[in-house]
Amino acid sequence: MVGGDLGLPCNSWTLDLILTGYRLVSGFIFSELALQFGFYSKLSDMSMEVTTKSNGNTGADVPAIAQPLGEEPTEIASNIKYHSHFNPHFSPFKFEPEQAYYATADSVRDRLIKQWNDTYLHFDKVNPKQTYYLSMEYLQGRALTNAIGNLDIHDAYADALKKLGHELEEVVEQEKDAALGNGGLGRLASCFLDSMATLNLPAWGYGLRYKYGLFKQLITKAGQEEVPEDWLEKFSPWEVVRHDVVFPVRFFGHVEVLSSDSRKWVGGEVIQAVAYDVPIPGYKTKNTNSLRLWEAKASSEDFNLFLFNDGEYESAAQLHSRAHQICAVLYPGDSTENGKLLRLKQQFFLCSASLQDIIARFKEREDGKGDHQWSEFPKKVAIQLNDTHPTLTIPELMRLLMDDEGLGWDEAWNITTRTIAYTNHTVLPEALEKWSQAVMWKLLPRHMEIIEEIDKRFVATIMSERPDLENKMPSMRILDHDTPKPVVRMANLCVVSSHTVNGVAQLHSDILKAELFADYVSVWPTKFQNKTNGITPRRWIRFCSPELSQIITKWLKTDQWVTNLELLANLREFADNAELHAEWESAKMANKQRLAQYILRVTGVSIDPNTLFDIQVKRIHEYKRQLLNVLGVIYRYKKLKEMSPQERKNTTPRTVMIGGKAFATYTNAKRIVKLVTDVGDVVNSDPEVNNYLKVVFVPNYNVSVAETLIPGSELSQHISTAGMEASGTSNMKFALNGCLIVGTLDGANVEIREEIGEDNFFLFGATADEVPRLRKERENGLFKPDPRFEEAKQFIRSGAFGTYDYNPLLESLEGNSGYGRGDYFLVGHDFPSYMDAQARVDEAYKDRQRWIKMTILSTSGSGKFSSDRTISQYAKDIWKIEECRVP
Repeated sequence: MVGGDLGLPCNSWTLDLILTGYRLVSGFIFSELALQFGFYSKLSDMSMEVTTKSNGNTGADVPAIAQPLGEEPTEIASNIKYHSHFNPHFSPFKFEPEQAYYATADSVRDRLIKQWNDTYLHFDKVNPKQTYYLSMEYLQGRALTNAIGNLDIHDAYADALKKLGHELEEVVEQEKDAALGNGGLGRLASCFLDSMATLNLPAWGYGLRYKYGLFKQLITKAGQEEVPEDWLEKFSPWEVVRHDVVFPVRFFGHVEVLSSDSRKWVGGEVIQAVAYDVPIPGYKTKNTNSLRLWEAKASSEDFNLFLFNDGEYESAAQLHSRAHQICAVLYPGDSTENGKLLRLKQQFFLCSASLQDIIARFKEREDGKGDHQWSEFPKKVAIQLNDTHPTLTIPELMRLLMDDEGLGWDEAWNITTRTIAYTNHTVLPEALEKWSQAVMWKLLPRHMEIIEEIDKRFVATIMSERPDLENKMPSMRILDHDTPKPVVRMANLCVVSSHTVNGVAQLHSDILKAELFADYVSVWPTKFQNKTNGITPRRWIRFCSPELSQIITKWLKTDQWVTNLELLANLREFADNAELHAEWESAKMANKQRLAQYILRVTGVSIDPNTLFDIQVKRIHEYKRQLLNVLGVIYRYKKLKEMSPQERKNTTPRTVMIGGKAFATYTNAKRIVKLVTDVGDVVNSDPEVNNYLKVVFVPNYNVSVAETLIPGSELSQHISTAGMEASGTSNMKFALNGCLIVGTLDGANVEIREEIGEDNFFLFGATADEVPRLRKERENGLFKPDPRFEEAKQFIRSGAFGTYDYNPLLESLEGNSGYGRGDYFLVGHDFPSYMDAQARVDEAYKDRQRWIKMTILSTSGSGKFSSDRTISQYAKDIWKIEECRVP
């Protein structure tokens, strides 16, 4: 009994008494006494015994000893307890799951920091060429499961926590997803970081440290509501602030012409960029890379003490307030000029801080060997722009080289164009950024001078070398002066200034070369490449679906598939094996049951794991066509209502789950969310039908939610209008987990279907090359809607799903042309083939042997879609970097 050493009986009354005394005694005196008598450690032992006694083990017999690199569960448990005692984030009287999580994270971080230091010491010694990946988004997911998985210490930590009275699964649930991204762009970036580390590549990620993220999604009777994310409400144990890595970032001001005819950007406001590093461990390797996130801060000098003491508190801290705004929210609303300025500030803040860091590191390494040679910069530095958000890297690198380092234009341009590469992620016009020239001149006057010069020289070069393109120049040039509000075309700036431009799926890259960037291709035919996206098999099957992973390892007789996903192809020879079928179905059922428990917990809806689990989860957007999905559900519901009880028994019972966030200002997307929830309310409470159909909107979709949804899925919908989805990566995650796809020939769906076999993919819809013709026919009044489509719309209008006015949403599907009309995304055209594909799904699902074989073939055909393959191609073809393995 621990209390015996204090001369006190150990019971809850004693602890209450001690707690009361603690509240009454000043912290200083108590701390002094605690140090004198070892009281703190005793109380912590008592608290651990009291708060964990219901779990069997109390942890009281585990010594609190620092063992940062401990391998055995007893050593790890001691290290966790050490952190709970001597690196406390909470009062010492609790060791509940939340406290256990933070202490466990601190313990894992010990090991990561050792590997981190070893990695960068090795990089410093070898001095390899390094890649710097700039992205406005990273969708990391939980770090604890990923870290202990990649470090291969999962079981040891599970055992250690049991010794302290906790279950790993419960502790993991305490971690909140880092709110650093929203959709596929951010998740892709995070998969890439995982693969860079796993492949032992010298690489860094750069991003912003958003405090409130995009938003946390609440689902209420009114539909979607947005509240701030709270992932930093306490703190993140995974990040390490680098107080010695701080760079000034200027906004506004003006340009001075110096006597030497050089130019200098001065004045305006200067914000400090402070680095926060997050470790990115590779899988079963010593290499641990960094994701460097920038936080915006003003200095103490920028606080006006005179104004504050005069009662003008807000004026006294104006720059502090403006600095806080920069990293407050991902994608702040930009309908106002202030909103546009803030978005542009965010983008430039990321670019400038990252480039200053990259240049400082280059100069430090090269100065160790004598004077640095700027001609060596592209041989040591590769910069990848993840979409157009970091485009300002181009003029900022030019500015830094010319104005700060004294290089001439030609040398700076040569370095810039040999260093920077650009990934395009979209053909959607609204996503191809165009910034007002007036806003740019106001915020970044020196950069606009540089962009004007790039544009002028580009035009002169084309007119000299390719006069046949003269009539194409208005669309090719960077500056568009022909609109009422002149703009800078960021994608054009990227194409002109980068040494390589890549698309992210074969179809997408073909569209870029044939349509969007066709004129540039005629000038630079070798500049354009395809790099089909991929996903990390560690997070997206090995860790999130352990049962299925064990089966794959058993049948392949190796676990090497986790880093060589092409080995999955060897499962094909067992696709008809009855024993594998039984094991496969059992693993899928375990995942479905886990998912059903989750849905009940977060929505209150009870779903049957014996029904077909049909899932569509992604950002809510009209081109992704969640509306097509819900219209199909409505038609299914109506037909079920019309059936006799006996007829219903012959149908395939289905649970439809839809999830994703609609941007706060995207009205039609929010109407779609509302429609899904209204349909679910009606269908799920209908006793005639709810054994055969249920509809659930999964709230606040993020990486951790996906890690439960995807393993439990059986059918997933990737049904965007053909030619509009650049790639998609959730389709890869579902296919890898043995989930069949109903989809169009869009993005990576094309390649997935090729790899897993046409018979294992439920195809429907118009093809990309048919879409322009179909839109033209619609404009000319030649479209004839399918009666089932009209029936589903009319059922909504009948009030079957409540009194909410869905007419504006439905009217977007009607008429032949006009703003918000004319069914631009071809929902009506594709509806009949979509319903036919769903009928094929129902029939296939009834034949269990056939269905399970199809799911095995889906997994076995997913080997191509590893981000390890994608990153290997980037490293070889674009970045020209090589493995730098820590010995």
